Amino acid sequence: MFIKKLTAAAFLLVLLITRISAQNSLPRSTPEQQGVSSQAIIDFLDSAVSNKNEFHSFMFVRHGKVIAEGWWSPYRSDLKHTMYSLSKSFTATAVGLAVKHKKLKVSDKVISFFPDQLPDTISQYLRDLTVRDLLSMSVGQEPDPTSKVVTDSNWIRAFFSEPIQYKPGTKFLYNSAATYMLSAIVTKVTGEKVYDYLTPRLFQPLGIENADWETDLQGNNVGGWGLRIKTEDIARFGLLFLQEGKWKRKRILSKKWVKEASTAKIIQHPDLPKEKRDSSDWEQGYCYQMWRSRNNSYRGDGAFGQFCLIMPDQDAVVAITSEAPDMQDELNAVWKFLLPAMKKKRLPDNDSLTQQLKLQLQSLSLPIPGNSNSSDLVSSIEGKDYVMQPNERNVQHVSFHFENDMCTINIKTDTSTHAITFGPRRWYLGETTRKGPYLVSKAQNNMNGLPPFKVAGEYNWRDENKLELVLRYIESPHTETIVCHFDENKLKIELRNSISAKTIELNGEAK
Repeated sequence: MFIKKLTAAAFLLVLLITRISAQNSLPRSTPEQQGVSSQAIIDFLDSAVSNKNEFHSFMFVRHGKVIAEGWWSPYRSDLKHTMYSLSKSFTATAVGLAVKHKKLKVSDKVISFFPDQLPDTISQYLRDLTVRDLLSMSVGQEPDPTSKVVTDSNWIRAFFSEPIQYKPGTKFLYNSAATYMLSAIVTKVTGEKVYDYLTPRLFQPLGIENADWETDLQGNNVGGWGLRIKTEDIARFGLLFLQEGKWKRKRILSKKWVKEASTAKIIQHPDLPKEKRDSSDWEQGYCYQMWRSRNNSYRGDGAFGQFCLIMPDQDAVVAITSEAPDMQDELNAVWKFLLPAMKKKRLPDNDSLTQQLKLQLQSLSLPIPGNSNSSDLVSSIEGKDYVMQPNERNVQHVSFHFENDMCTINIKTDTSTHAITFGPRRWYLGETTRKGPYLVSKAQNNMNGLPPFKVAGEYNWRDENKLELVLRYIESPHTETIVCHFDENKLKIELRNSISAKTIELNGEAK
């Protein structure tokens, strides 16, 4: 009887969670019902296959409804994804909310918030620096101080110590440390880090759940990067701006702030020839931690192709996550295939094309390398302890364990031991505390505040003596490849990642 009651209670709980999830989801529709040809979206997806950019997810919203969505396996709809500088748009939104609640003004002087962190000598340009200058990336520093700031133990003090070369507000320079200062200011005036401040005011109203955000050593969210949210969350954020700050008839952001935050405040390179400016989505003007784009659109974006593209004229939002060496190429595909496909009126239903698109979106997958999942060498390397020579990754011991066709590599460093499991030419999903490749790897915070990393591991034998382990950090854009060369009792490991062209070589021997 107790078990039956428990089972019924569990069923009701699942049903309740399902209903809540459905209520939080954006409404769905077909492309044709919202004036878009399914064939155009198919062509867009086909172009991604032959593209040098690696797509991880894609969501297309028209007239407030999702008309296409897909994730390239092993990426999934329920996974977060590192936003990199798309985080900046959320930090600016926190500023907008603080302005709305009269916690600060964009005309406020930056030094006024941190009187105890200032250098002994305060230049006139530093004295003149405003919140608006931080928002519009027109601080006047050169070069970008971010790489120096984040290696300091006190980022606020380090920012103020970097000289300002030009009058604030007059010259554009992309500057993630400026966004960090916006985060620190929000924390200063509200008493909450940006993530906590946004939770009841933005995340919860929009249905954004289980997000996380890196912090510095003082507990401030880093602001300029480090936010991790799901693809649909990107679309929600874009839709909020498309709807001029309203969500389900509730005013979240003031209409004035949405307009102010999404219009150009400074031109990146005013002396650039017109033909070059017209062909680039990075030369249309910079807003408040957003970029103007071609075709009267604007966007938040992050390194390697994390996009929240907002198209007011078309009443559309496109959300993309990826690892892209050419982000302009990704936007070009949107302009080529999706933009001209959006019509003002509903199109006739096309069941065959709709079904073709649905099947294509459901079957998206990244290629798995290699051609063999076995080697006669397995029994001889099983359980061996390879003692590694001193190396820059501080790897001291490596061993391999094979069971039920799975391969687990154990990596012991000077501080911890990591056991990571890989599937035979298929993805094995797991978690690891081993930090993967990351663009801001030298920062003092070094992914501070994040939980263990979700990964997908796959292994294959390139030949009898060469084992390749592919590790995708599936809540980030990046992948690490571990290539192991066996020669009797000797082991050579090549570590490669998708950010850097550098290969790190480790050498060891079984004892």
